[in-house]
Amino acid sequence: MVSRVIPVDRFDLVIFGATGDLARRKILPGLYRRWLDGQIPAGSKIIGAARSDFAPDGFAGFVREALAEFVTEAELRDDRLPGFLDMLAYVRIEAAGADGWPELAALIRDDTVRAFYFSVGPSLFGDLAERLHHHGIATPESRIVIEKPFGHDLASAHALNATLAAFFDEGQIYRIDHYLGKETVQNLMAVRFANILFEPLWNAQFIDHVQITVAETVGVSGRGGYYDRSGAMRDMVQNHLMQLLCLIAMEPPHRFEPDAMRDEKLKVIRALDPVGPGDVVRGQYGGNGGQAYTDEVENPDSRTETFVAMKLHISNWRWKGTPFFVRTGKRLRARASEIAIFFKEPPHSIFGEAERWKENVLVIRLQPDEGMDLRVMIKEPGPGGMRLKDVALDMSFAEALGADAPIPDAYERLIMDVIRGNQTLFMRGDEVEAAWAWIDPVIEGWEKRADVPQPYDPGGSGPEDALMLMHRDGRRWREIK
Repeated sequence: MVSRVIPVDRFDLVIFGATGDLARRKILPGLYRRWLDGQIPAGSKIIGAARSDFAPDGFAGFVREALAEFVTEAELRDDRLPGFLDMLAYVRIEAAGADGWPELAALIRDDTVRAFYFSVGPSLFGDLAERLHHHGIATPESRIVIEKPFGHDLASAHALNATLAAFFDEGQIYRIDHYLGKETVQNLMAVRFANILFEPLWNAQFIDHVQITVAETVGVSGRGGYYDRSGAMRDMVQNHLMQLLCLIAMEPPHRFEPDAMRDEKLKVIRALDPVGPGDVVRGQYGGNGGQAYTDEVENPDSRTETFVAMKLHISNWRWKGTPFFVRTGKRLRARASEIAIFFKEPPHSIFGEAERWKENVLVIRLQPDEGMDLRVMIKEPGPGGMRLKDVALDMSFAEALGADAPIPDAYERLIMDVIRGNQTLFMRGDEVEAAWAWIDPVIEGWEKRADVPQPYDPGGSGPEDALMLMHRDGRRWREIK
């Protein structure tokens, strides 16, 4: 199957923090792949802006080295690489100072889409926004892209939104969450809203429970300073897992457009019940078989969680009584992100008690091996009566679309959406604040009780109490694999 590539308009994209890790690993390689696919038109310009000093061709050399590390050899040998490097420009700039801004203004053109990627720490967002306006670089049609964290709590998120709103309208602000750019996440919306098959069953009457898992095998090496101030709740639950929960639980929007989608997600967050201490498990990986978290962050007294499991309830007509279980953690058994929808058993079995029913489960795999499978009951082949067996109706994207069909990285899709001016897969300010308003009491409860995270061994599935969170309801987590 050949995917259809729709070119975007000619643009000037300024990447603040262009020499940072995110730009090297994701933004620049993603832009290069969009260039190879013909989505970026000739005449577009990619302008790096950072504090590093480069010779006139130094930034192009930096980008070439980044591509050599993060794209395939075949892509790098493509004869269109020189054309991509020709689009590059660089300005040495002080985000909180005066240096470099006149030079940047001279590079921006009047007849292109203007986009500014803030690939820097949130403390610089206000300085960048103010100087873009002070130097006449930003226009009412310009777009800015900001990375998480979108605040540290409700108060800081509100302050950040207010700072940005002083210079940019909400329609110009693109709060990026790369999970929403994953092909499987977008296919979740297609499965729900483009097919009549599931939507009549997508409610508490037919769904027993939902599990959302984001498991990582890595620790926090290299970003321990940030992580020890944040923890899994702020780093993963408040944004990534909350967004996945919203897409599963939201009502069908009247149209696939930004505000319609985000209105429905906001309703889900506001319908979440408060979470009691007994429905939250937090853990911290130890050093059995590897370096302990406290050693990695060089803080032996750290109470920061590297694992969170929660049982959630949504108080609305669609979901009342159906629990949602979410979990995320570092140094677990395998790298896996998935959503599993467990359907209820039939009200009556015509096959007798001997043929034990197993759940119908729809699993949406986000990574690795993006795809979906649906477990259903069938007759086991062969003579000897009616013996039932559960099997998977499996759809791997690699198999369904062809092994050679590229699945674009989430950043590739999202950056192109910024250039198009499509905010559907980006978070709105009130959505971010509502998530913090729900998360803050959980974190405050931990701090008031002086909770200590439960230790767990690396390479497992998390603390024992996370298993009990399910077992006490007669349910089990899906195996992390």
